[in-house]
Amino acid sequence: MKYCPTTDDIDCAFLASAGSAAWHRHMAILVSSSGQRDFPLRLEQVLRAITGFDTILINTYKGRHRPLLIHDDYPPENRPQAIDRYLSGAYLLDPFFTAMSGGLDSGVHRLRKLAPDRFESSDYYAHYYRGLGLADEVGLFARVGDDVLMVVSLGFQAKAPLKRRALQVLKNVEPMIETLLMEFWKWQGALFQPTLEKYAPVEAAFASFGREVLTAREQEIVRLLLAGHSTKSAARELDISDGTVKVHRKHIYQRLDVSSQSQLFQLFLEHISLVSLQINARSDRN
Repeated sequence: MKYCPTTDDIDCAFLASAGSAAWHRHMAILVSSSGQRDFPLRLEQVLRAITGFDTILINTYKGRHRPLLIHDDYPPENRPQAIDRYLSGAYLLDPFFTAMSGGLDSGVHRLRKLAPDRFESSDYYAHYYRGLGLADEVGLFARVGDDVLMVVSLGFQAKAPLKRRALQVLKNVEPMIETLLMEFWKWQGALFQPTLEKYAPVEAAFASFGREVLTAREQEIVRLLLAGHSTKSAARELDISDGTVKVHRKHIYQRLDVSSQSQLFQLFLEHISLVSLQINARSDRN
């Protein structure tokens, strides 16, 4: 007689192993702390042990509002580049944010699967990935409320890339992690909710960028180019020809008085910083 029933879902040999015992001890600690303020740090420790990531960033997203930072491990010297500028509005170019806005929900999602075809050649990538020494990122997306997503973003450097086995481990443990994040938000979300809802979306930055001199179609092309789409990819997104995109891009550069994609990116960052300041000032007065 077998020591436990055989099923398609449960590996009894694994449950009897020393590795299983250690894993379940860690999970017991996570479960017991899921409603406490230090849960994100405990989660970081467990995820680091099973994936060996280089950086962690936990943000909460509500609609197209500015993300709310819950936890990170970035050193002070990297915060202006990795945290402050991202939260001030550059998140609008983040493939994770774009995918969420398009309806992406819970699960484990790899950046390179979501990013546009020229993303690694974009200035956003240069500033927020290559500039930090990161080569890859994977996100655990958890639906913690009807309109709230929490994303645990794990960054990996080129010298220690994300392994296929680690990615599979994340996919296997994701249902448990999502449940724990839901529990954390249930008990601690009230502390963050007012801040999450305080500031209006910076989506106005895209709507107003170059509005005085650009056509609506040119504004759409600016958004796609800044996000990392090639001419061909932008043409497919808008159902127009490559040549039409090139003509629009030439007009965009002329009308905004820039001569390169990098200058266009810097001009956009300056614009969203200004929009953020204006929005925050109005919110503070109210």
